[in-house]
Amino acid sequence: MKLNRILFFIAITSVLVACKKDPKVQDQINQAEEEKIEEKFDYVVEQFADLKILRYQISGWDNLTIKEQKLVYYLTQAGLSGRDIMWDQNYRYNLTIRKALEKVYKSYDGDKGTDDWKAFEIYLKRVWFSNGIHHHYSNDKIKPEFSQDYFSSLLAATSIEVPKEVYEVIFNDKDAKKVNQAKGIDNVALSAVNFYGPGVTNTDVESFYGKMKSPNPDKPLSYGLNSQLVKENGQLKERVYKSGGLYGSAIDEIVKWLEKAKEVAENKAQGDALELLIKYYKTGDLQTWDDYNVAWTAATEGNIDYINSFIEVYNDPLGYRGSYETIVQIKDFDMSKKMSVLSENAQWFEDESPLMDEHKKKNVVGVSYKVVAVAGEAGDASPSTPIGVNLPNANWIRAAVGSKSVSLGNIIGAYNNAGGSGRLKEFVHDDEEFELEEKYGQLADKLHTALHEVVGHASGQLNPGVGETKETLKNYASTMEEGRADLVGLYYLMDPKLQELGLVEDWEKTGKAAYDGYIRNGLMTQLIRLNIGDDVEEAHMRNRQWVSAWAYEKGTKDNVIEKVTRDGKTYFDIKDYKKLRDIFGQLLRETQRIKSEGDYKAAEALVEGYGVKVDQAIHAEVLKRNEQFTSAPYSGFVNPVLVPEMDENGEITEIKVTQPVDFTSQMLEYSKSYNFLPEVN
Repeated sequence: MKLNRILFFIAITSVLVACKKDPKVQDQINQAEEEKIEEKFDYVVEQFADLKILRYQISGWDNLTIKEQKLVYYLTQAGLSGRDIMWDQNYRYNLTIRKALEKVYKSYDGDKGTDDWKAFEIYLKRVWFSNGIHHHYSNDKIKPEFSQDYFSSLLAATSIEVPKEVYEVIFNDKDAKKVNQAKGIDNVALSAVNFYGPGVTNTDVESFYGKMKSPNPDKPLSYGLNSQLVKENGQLKERVYKSGGLYGSAIDEIVKWLEKAKEVAENKAQGDALELLIKYYKTGDLQTWDDYNVAWTAATEGNIDYINSFIEVYNDPLGYRGSYETIVQIKDFDMSKKMSVLSENAQWFEDESPLMDEHKKKNVVGVSYKVVAVAGEAGDASPSTPIGVNLPNANWIRAAVGSKSVSLGNIIGAYNNAGGSGRLKEFVHDDEEFELEEKYGQLADKLHTALHEVVGHASGQLNPGVGETKETLKNYASTMEEGRADLVGLYYLMDPKLQELGLVEDWEKTGKAAYDGYIRNGLMTQLIRLNIGDDVEEAHMRNRQWVSAWAYEKGTKDNVIEKVTRDGKTYFDIKDYKKLRDIFGQLLRETQRIKSEGDYKAAEALVEGYGVKVDQAIHAEVLKRNEQFTSAPYSGFVNPVLVPEMDENGEITEIKVTQPVDFTSQMLEYSKSYNFLPEVN
């Protein structure tokens, strides 16, 4: 690929003098120069433990007006102002621990060449990456590779005091799991996440919210989304996230920057949505939250968009409470135009799906899709970031108003540019599978993300009278929804409609690459993220496994997917892609039925039966085969730094984009500049 790009650049440059006035040729020249520059960009910052830190570029920045750049800057500052909220939400001692670790790191003047100090540095970086002391993906508490005695010596040498319980929790087995989704336990009581106070149980949560009735049953409010539930004198009470409430000091900073953003909004609809978001932060009122989401969903014009607030509920074992996150986005007009055909044909996808007729939407409305360049992230979206997002989450808003779907184009590009093909060669079944992945894999991944977000999350409807999914499917709600959206994407990735719409040149080969990659990942390669003996717990990992394992078992009779052993290594070889598509369709139909009917028992059987337990022999084999590769299994990002330049009146005249020196310097700068919460909240 690099050779071809360079040769293309030489060929175009040679005709520059004769053709420089031809707009088409000039566009090709500009593209070639951009690609040449992009090749020089160093995407990899560093690697440690099981983590790789990457950089991303903000494509299109120089094409923005100064007003648009200000809007992006204000929105990123608003997002960063709330980053410590995520730390406190993840665990009640996170801020105390982080601040102690950072003080040690900055003030210790002893020997920094020892293995113990290096282990301390790695532990601090891992804590930074996970926004706390629990692993961002496995939810297990991160174990220091240095001794308790060594940590005590660091504290003594730097005169730093840490409360006894906080000190001990770093090393003991208390609060071992941030989110515990295991079957047959009290998930709330045994999860360390700070959405619930001590002594609060599953029964308490279900009883507390079971008594709440929305003013309009057809538009249920998202009770519990923006609060912590605690017990005071034996009585359950919500501590609401708002100005003057829980996290109020950070929220006031968020509001300050959102008000600046509103002043430079691109249009009235965008400004009105920001005004409602500000009102929501000030009041904590959930009706205002719904009003904001309706307005935000409808505000589709402009170059800039954003995600900001307490949104995704994956970190709540019962799926009520939203984690703080922000993503600021610049529209990629070219790619958005190419991919807009998905949202334009959303009704066709719904009508042609294998869902039961009563579960299909008769009128899919307002599904907008954009490819965007991320300009900044914070909270639950950073350093580990999604690659696609579909919001809002409320089912009634999706049905009545629609939704926004975005694909984070520059994030996907950074992942692709920072990877290698060695691990792929190890786990593909044969040369044909490798060649399909090399030629069509990236496009297949992009299309699956788009179909997942645009069509998948927007499809289907609940039966009349059935409650919200978090109420009916409880701790299985998140993985069931992600699996359902994945299945929609998988079903249509092997459809000639994609070629008819101009999205692919060869629908069949693209679909084959997608199916190969999904099964390979779901049954094998994602296991490199687990320690031997672990169950699968993260919602997305669970859904990839239960989709793949169910499909493999369902197709056993017809040998749809063959398990191959060669030279002591296991491979999964898809023998009949057409039949596999039919199997995906069957599972999609059943998954939508489970959601539409609120069938908890069926959800439990599907997830527990196929998505939780790991084949230990295959897991051990995968880990052994993976030992030869040095690339870490998890990646995340530092954010570009937006640097405003002022005139003598304090007005911003220009905003420059720079890259941080390294991960450590950015984390320390964030802790210094966006330190708006006390250690205990």
